Amino acid sequence: MTLGQIAFLGSGETSLAGGRIFETLVQSLPRPLRISILETPAGFELNSSQVAGRVGEFLSNRLQNYNPKLDVIPARRKNGPFSPDDMEVCAPLLTSHMIFMGPGSPTYAIRQLQDSLAWNIIRARHRHGATLVFASAATVAVGAWALPVYEIFKVGQDVYSLPGLDFFKDFDTPLSFLPHWNNAEGGQDVDTSRCFIGMDRFDEWCAMLPEENTTIGLDEHTGIILDFEKRSCRTLGVSSVHLVRKCNPSVFPAGSDISFNELGVMSTPDPLNQGIPQDVWDMCQSAVPVSAGEEHPSPEVVALADERRSARLRKDWQAADEFRRKISALGWTVQDTPDGYNLVKG
Repeated sequence: MTLGQIAFLGSGETSLAGGRIFETLVQSLPRPLRISILETPAGFELNSSQVAGRVGEFLSNRLQNYNPKLDVIPARRKNGPFSPDDMEVCAPLLTSHMIFMGPGSPTYAIRQLQDSLAWNIIRARHRHGATLVFASAATVAVGAWALPVYEIFKVGQDVYSLPGLDFFKDFDTPLSFLPHWNNAEGGQDVDTSRCFIGMDRFDEWCAMLPEENTTIGLDEHTGIILDFEKRSCRTLGVSSVHLVRKCNPSVFPAGSDISFNELGVMSTPDPLNQGIPQDVWDMCQSAVPVSAGEEHPSPEVVALADERRSARLRKDWQAADEFRRKISALGWTVQDTPDGYNLVKG
């Protein structure tokens, strides 16, 4: 089983540079292409569906030659109607070839995704070959150690560090990530580099991290793609990627290749499902993406899905769950989208 590629973007997921990175990634993915966009990092915002939707619109246009099927995953908040622990909400992740997570708040994303069904599915899908793309807040959140950007930069709290989602824990490699490395919005008045907190406060944050940690700093409109088959990284975009160990950065201009040895051990989890709940692993292993037009739902299934949507609109969750069970018994899964729903076989 080949692990999927992982891309980290310093900014500009909907820019020309970001588009080129997406195009590079999808070239090796199966067809028809299925992409999921996770709302979670921006789930606290009233327009989180629009934040994720803008990325969806960009990908739909930029990747139109691949005719992608896009799903926005409204996994906004634990213990709510759109929870990252709700199987119905997370279902599209099981058959996605690419999963994207981007703007919002790093600390919010960590709180909502830690030990969640959505996060476990994402980790399992990567080990089943799905490509992952992280940008902006998500880039910070998935690291071993996270920088609380807004708490320091906007709220004025003292510099501190907190544990991140630690995606690479099972790979025996402590990696942290910092986008907007070369940000210059503050001009000559204030240093907004190092993800807006400036060099001095970054040095303070960096000194708090364990010696074995490697921080990957990503310049804006620049990204890095981790290829587990080749055990190397490609840097793409308009500027540079920075590997920081013991607070001493090494610079790799866009176009450079970086060996996995530069990052740390980066061993493949053994067994491959290490750290992932068995039920989640089994779901991902049995999920097979259905090709467009391969099979259509019967009128009975469509009618049940319509009734279920009406029940959800009137917030009759008990009735909605009953309709979902009936749909499942007929061999279909219903997936909610901002525009209605999709029906997926299986």
